[in-house]
Amino acid sequence: MNMHARPADPKKLIKGATGDWEVVIGMEIHAQVTSNSKLFSGASTAFGGEPNSHVSLVDAAMPGMLPVINEECVKQAVRTGLGLKAQINNRSVFDRKNYFYPDLPQGYQISQYKSPIVGEGVVLVDMSEGRIEVGIERLHLEQDAGKSIHDLHPTQSLVDLNRSGVALMEIVSKPDLRSSEEAKAFVTKLRTILRYLGTCDGDMEKGNLRADVNVSVRKPGDDFGTRCEIKNVNSIRFIGQAIETEARRQIGIIEDGGTIDQETRLFDPNKGETRSMRSKEEAHDYRYFPDPDLLPLEFDDAFVTELAAHLPELPDEKKARFVSAYGLSAYDADVLVAEKDTADYYEAVAKGRDAKAAANFVINELFGRLNKEGKDIASSPVSAAQIGAIVDLIADGTISGKIAKDLFDICFTEGGEPREIVEARGMKQVTDTGAIEAAVDAIIAANPDKVEQVKAKPTMLGWFVGQVMKQTGGKANPQAVNELLKGKLGIE
Repeated sequence: MNMHARPADPKKLIKGATGDWEVVIGMEIHAQVTSNSKLFSGASTAFGGEPNSHVSLVDAAMPGMLPVINEECVKQAVRTGLGLKAQINNRSVFDRKNYFYPDLPQGYQISQYKSPIVGEGVVLVDMSEGRIEVGIERLHLEQDAGKSIHDLHPTQSLVDLNRSGVALMEIVSKPDLRSSEEAKAFVTKLRTILRYLGTCDGDMEKGNLRADVNVSVRKPGDDFGTRCEIKNVNSIRFIGQAIETEARRQIGIIEDGGTIDQETRLFDPNKGETRSMRSKEEAHDYRYFPDPDLLPLEFDDAFVTELAAHLPELPDEKKARFVSAYGLSAYDADVLVAEKDTADYYEAVAKGRDAKAAANFVINELFGRLNKEGKDIASSPVSAAQIGAIVDLIADGTISGKIAKDLFDICFTEGGEPREIVEARGMKQVTDTGAIEAAVDAIIAANPDKVEQVKAKPTMLGWFVGQVMKQTGGKANPQAVNELLKGKLGIE
């Protein structure tokens, strides 16, 4: 019996010719550890160096070179384990995983097999239909391989070993995901957690976060089907497409009376198909054995306690605090905590102000504009202090919501201190009822036909408000306009 049985959700089933199918997904995420040097050598991990410029004798597997563990990489793995609410193993073992590949100079990869540094954990993923729990099976440390380049020479492949020996965390989920949407949301959440922790920057374009996606299909309630592994998917969008494509391929084969071969496949986003790479080797084909050059990795509880004491507030805790302390909706809190920089920016705006008003302005005005301009929060031309000042000006009635949008636009394109801009450009809203009353009287006098209509149809009041606003250059206080109009037109 499958221990992780979730009742099949009819909305997530895929329709086939012979009925409904359920897709079952497990992920193996390879996350590059944020550290200055590699897992077993002092060579730099900086991205984008000249080929083979960040390679020590250890990385090139010169005879007699011995690996030495990088303590920072161990700390990063433990921090990540703590962030995944996982079992931390005080004793773990590095193994050699033997296979030949041109960009693997040793002829084996140093990895962890039976005794990983981190055991079972959990990631909570918020979906529109509710929260799901995705089990984490394990996290282990291993070295990355180099990179083979096939398109720079007509008859030769070139090898760049800059990445060889860079520390990776392989994070393996349980087969708990039941749709491409869940899988995409899981990777997004995991990436957010890693970025909050500072243990991996999650930059998929640079290959710093890559996913192997295991996909199988079954009739709801049946045992797991045979899985295929789609290797090295490097964007969240492609993860979704690869799952949809592969699930339909498997359903088609089974419905035609065929069987699924367990194999490794590649996803080709241009053709929208997965294709076979190789039949899946079992673990014993790699001849795993403990690396004789490395002692078992051991640390005490105090080492873990010290790391736990300095963890940042993680997205789930931050979201809960934003909802309880600031009274935000779960949706708004989700948007704000998706990136640590965004959450910090919002808190700087909200400090000592109406937290909901601050959230609305940050999400609707700022994020909307940043998205449009292709910028992120780090490159925002408007500071949290400027947004705070705009929110204050709205709150104290100096400007209306409409003027605030114009003011924000000036701050975004030209910069400046909001209060000074309002003074210099005469942008204050008119709250002087005398001035507003003159405008209201003029509009009423000029439109006797509309006055008749509004008495029969009070919803037409909006037209009058619009006209008064136009006449005052958008500066009249809308509430004052409404009240004056209602009084003069005799509308309740």
